[in-house]
Order: sequence, then structure tokens, then C-alpha cells
Amino acid sequence: MTESTTSQNPGKPAPTPGLRMLIDFGPLAVFFAVNSFMGGPQLTRMLAATAAFMVAIFLAMGLSLWKTRHISPMLWISGVLVLVFGGLTLWFHNDTFIKVKPTLVYAMFAIVLIYGLITKKPLLQMLLESAYPGLTARGWRLLTINWAVFFVVMAVLNEIVWRTQSWDFWVAFKLWGVVPLTLLFAIGNVPLLLRHGLKTDGEIVDKALPPEQ
Repeated sequence: MTESTTSQNPGKPAPTPGLRMLIDFGPLAVFFAVNSFMGGPQLTRMLAATAAFMVAIFLAMGLSLWKTRHISPMLWISGVLVLVFGGLTLWFHNDTFIKVKPTLVYAMFAIVLIYGLITKKPLLQMLLESAYPGLTARGWRLLTINWAVFFVVMAVLNEIVWRTQSWDFWVAFKLWGVVPLTLLFAIGNVPLLLRHGLKTDGEIVDKALPPEQ
């Protein structure tokens, strides 16, 4: 996932849900569309889709900066790694680089959150740029544990899929598998948030989505 709220950035306008989805999931949709609808051999489609993905993530970062006057930490991390690993994919004509990129992103997010748990620092709030009014310290800790586990699971799942399935299956999995799983996970955390003091403003799920990798 996805990108931010303004609770920690007063003075920066909050993106609408539609803009948030466009920034977070638009590049992945472009990646899928180019790979699916472009003709030719797999290598040609893979290179074209990767190049389009790189352009789309760059545009998403620019759109975030234009509309919200900042780029969230998660979008920075994801965007930079897309450009680096996408560049390696294009240079070496090897799809392993772009396939392993989500694993590294998820692993980095998990490490950051686990470090925050160990050091008792609220790094989830910094990473997601989300604030939940009234949420207790215990609520934040449990939510951090949940997201850390989620990122570990997604890193392992990405490794299993790209190592055992075809290129086209992996690309489809990124859009039609990972995105729904992320949305369902975010929704699944809502009861926990409410049990631990959250005063809802009706945008709980929208606040808690990381950008798609």
C-alpha cells in the first residue's frame, strides 16, 4: 500500500479517497494493463510493463507532492525501489529484480515495525502517517504487531508466488490477490481499533492502507 492523512502534517491537505487510491494503486494497475494488453513475447511485455510501472510510480509521487504537498515515507520507499529494481530489470532483461522488489519492501516495513516494538517507538504512526483519535497505547502496540506480521506474511507469499508461478500469474496476483488481501486486512483491524478507544471519523480503512508494492 498506500497515501497519508494530515493529522501528523497539519497544513498539508488530505487526499480524497479517490486520489488516495489513484496514488496507491494506479501504478500497479498500469503495470497489469500494459502486461495484459500489449502483444508480443513475454520478454517484450515484461520490459514494457516494467518501464510503464516506473513511469507510473514517478507520476504518482509527483501527483502526491502536487495535491498533498508531500510524499509519504512508504511511497518514498516503494517508489525508489521500483525505480532501482525496475532499472535493473530493464538493464539485465531479467524479471527476477522486479519480482523480488516487493519482498524487500515488505521485509523493510516489517523490520521497521519490529524495531519500533522493541524500542517502544510509535513507528507505525510514522510509517502509515495515520492517526487514530483516542486509540490507546495498547491499541497502537497491537496494531503494530498485526501490521508487522502482515508484512512478513506478504513477503513470504510473494517469494512463494514468483518462484513457483509464471510471470503472468505473478502480475495478476499483484493486482487481484495482494490488493484485496491488503483491504481485507485493514478492514479486519477495525474491531481492534474500536475496542481500544478509537473515535471513528468514518475513514479508518482509508487511513491504514500502505501503497501497493
